[in-house]
Amino acid sequence: MLKLRQVCCDSHLIKTDLLEEGMGCPRLMRRRRIWSSFWAYWKTCAQEGRHILVFSQFTSMLGLIFGELERRDVSYVMLTGATQDRVEPVWMFLEGETSVCLISLKVGGVGLNLTAADIVIYYDPWWNPAAESQAADRAWCIGQDKTISAYRLIAKSTVEESIQLLLQKRADLA
Repeated sequence: MLKLRQVCCDSHLIKTDLLEEGMGCPRLMRRRRIWSSFWAYWKTCAQEGRHILVFSQFTSMLGLIFGELERRDVSYVMLTGATQDRVEPVWMFLEGETSVCLISLKVGGVGLNLTAADIVIYYDPWWNPAAESQAADRAWCIGQDKTISAYRLIAKSTVEESIQLLLQKRADLA
């Protein structure tokens, strides 16, 4: 199941010889198109003081995303379980020195208040809705004065979509 989830994000996350060289992933290609299309939007967001949280449960995926950000010369901070000093990147984000924070979902669920954010992107879905909600609460908490827009990237016709449908049915039943 883990490999099925990873391939939904990017084929580079799977360590195997079975994949063809250069094989891509629809979400990675879509992310590149989205980020290319919205390059002017990102600049506008930065000029307007808007901040974006990008969550992923795979730190290797965050590594691929920060590579894209660096190629586009977008400033960012990244918080993962390996981040030794969380104070400096959090302050850089809150003070507007950077407009993008890449954050692993598990780190995002523990004691952070990132109220500068007004856009939340879940690059890959977390199968525990409570943990995902707790991560989003990093942006929407006491002190937030902005409307928050949240986006989930779900690969169509994959295990991700199937699990999301099951989670929705379960939520409707509850």
